[in-house]
Amino acid sequence: MASEEPKVRRTLHVKFTLPGADAQQLHTMMQAAAPFYQAFGGGPMKLLQHADNPARFIQVIEYETQASLEQSRQQIASDTNVQAYVQAIRTFVPGAVEVDIYRDVGGEAEGQERKTS
Repeated sequence: MASEEPKVRRTLHVKFTLPGADAQQLHTMMQAAAPFYQAFGGGPMKLLQHADNPARFIQVIEYETQASLEQSRQQIASDTNVQAYVQAIRTFVPGAVEVDIYRDVGGEAEGQERKTS
């Protein structure tokens, strides 16, 4: 049996400010984009609103991807589907959009296969 390529877990933070936004409507819109994230190995997703500044939001997306794809994030960023999604966000959010990708340093070892039952 051929061994699957190792997977790595990442957490994506999309930070933006949207004055006057209806948080529930924004959450509904983000949930509608879930199939897009699933196509790229997306997992749980949530939208956080800053407690002291309700115009500030962070969308948190956990995903798992093949280690070889993670090593070529620039190639993924230039994909036309990814570019279309980023453009849609920028159309909806007129200000700056900050994107950070984190890895869990306390979880499973990088590249270690995840066991599921």
